[in-house]
Amino acid sequence: MLHNTPLITTIVGGLVLAFIFGAIANRFRVSPLVGYLLAGVLAGPFTPGFVADRALAHELAEIGVILLMFGVGLHFSLKDLLSVKGIAIPGALAQIAAATLLGMALAWSLDWSIGSGIVFGLALSTASTVVLLRAMQERRLVDTERGRIAIGWLIVEDLAMVLTLVLLPALAGILHAAGSGAEGASIDAWGVTKTLVITLGKVAAFVALMLVVGRKIIPWILHFIAHSGSRELFRLAVLVIALGVAYGAAVLFGVSFALGAFFAGMVLSESPLSQRAAEETLPLRDAFAVLFFVSVGMLFDPRTVLNEPLTVLATLLIIVLGKSAAAFIIVRAFGHPTSTALTISASLAQIGEFSFILATLGVSLELLPARGRDLILAGALLSIVANPLFFMALDRLKPWLEKLGYPDLADKLEVKNEEDIPPTTLRDHAVVIGFGQVGSLLGKRLQQAGVPVLVIETAEDIVAKLREQDYAVIKGNAASASVIAAANLPAARWLFVAISNAFEAGQAVQQARKLNPSLEIIARAYSDAEIDYLRQHGANLIIMGEREIARGMIEHALGNGASDDMKGAVIAPHTA
Repeated sequence: MLHNTPLITTIVGGLVLAFIFGAIANRFRVSPLVGYLLAGVLAGPFTPGFVADRALAHELAEIGVILLMFGVGLHFSLKDLLSVKGIAIPGALAQIAAATLLGMALAWSLDWSIGSGIVFGLALSTASTVVLLRAMQERRLVDTERGRIAIGWLIVEDLAMVLTLVLLPALAGILHAAGSGAEGASIDAWGVTKTLVITLGKVAAFVALMLVVGRKIIPWILHFIAHSGSRELFRLAVLVIALGVAYGAAVLFGVSFALGAFFAGMVLSESPLSQRAAEETLPLRDAFAVLFFVSVGMLFDPRTVLNEPLTVLATLLIIVLGKSAAAFIIVRAFGHPTSTALTISASLAQIGEFSFILATLGVSLELLPARGRDLILAGALLSIVANPLFFMALDRLKPWLEKLGYPDLADKLEVKNEEDIPPTTLRDHAVVIGFGQVGSLLGKRLQQAGVPVLVIETAEDIVAKLREQDYAVIKGNAASASVIAAANLPAARWLFVAISNAFEAGQAVQQARKLNPSLEIIARAYSDAEIDYLRQHGANLIIMGEREIARGMIEHALGNGASDDMKGAVIAPHTA
């Protein structure tokens, strides 16, 4: 019996195509985002074959937008922004203005209205958070001055786009009027002014409520649920907060889902549980973000590239040259070195998720023609594909500058990749992967015993605290061959794998065993399947916490040891 299941068909079809094309893009060292967009193009009505339900895809994309913006707010760091406010705030605003003017100039040449030009230019002015952060992390620039400026710059752009999404619907009337006769513009402007005041009043009321009430209630709810001990309820609570605040903001205050979700994340970011909240919601955020990009790709007509190659090229040049040149000039004007200016320029030479959200909103408000949205999507695809080439160009500049007699500048321009992580000089040391509850106890006890400790950790805040405490730290994923190689395992005494992700733990154990066949590897597990998995990959000792707890309890109660089925340590014999 056949069933009409457009929702399931859209989700399954979109995710399957996104997986296939995302994997292909990743194989060619291109952002998977390009693959997701291409999957949407294939699932859209402009290409033959499978066609997903566009209405349902749009609804799913709204959830994707909410979770994306929640993630942006959750990772919003006022401290990071203030540390580089002298360059990031004026620089980002000036660069947005320059890119918007260039976009308006192109729109004027196409006989579009002023409103269309403004929306088009703004969409070209903001870089993709996903692409920029990935570029910074791959080249280990996040903790450098260049990385902090780029991220601060990005935060200002994101805030500007959030404000644009809030104000654009209120300003739509006056922007429409600006493209029509002067008489209508005068009448409409008065009405729009009142609408704008009301909108700003509602936004102010919502922000005040979130800062005064939400700042206390949201963390309290999470702490209450966290103490219940239920991981499922905690995950559900985070999702309810993200979706509920976004929906309530739209219904009660008339502001966008995006703003509501952003403030929910920003308020939650102040809670000590923010890191856990980010981890718990990441899988669902990623899944719906993928559907968002797929739905955006469905709107793109690929014939635009063939029918208007010069216009597409002009759009691309604004993104990769116009924006970059403006950023370079601004950074140099503020007295920063050429290396910093070039890194910022390369980082911003692309557009992404905010551009799509703004383009979709512009079309729905009839401010931006569908042709403009297609140009934005084409520019996004091409600029994201080309972005790694800019960093490769920086690498190629180094020997050229050395030949010209500028070795100092060449050294500053050098962009280190993950493969370039300098190895530790520690010997006869213990390596601890993950510094959560288990890893921190291990590290403290090892230090008390006088054993040199090296920690491998991904969370930036934990890495910063460890460095303040004089721990040797490698920031990165231990599943990466370059990260695990930098730990100098051939000279190490022990490897403690204290992370909860069994797959990454297994990859780290496998690579560690190859580097040092006689190394003592001790890992944690949550199930019998994980014990088998880690043992197969080369761990000497695997400890399952639940069994250790049970054994401790029974030993305390009976005082005669535990039975064999309660032993949490599993010996995995290994011969060098």
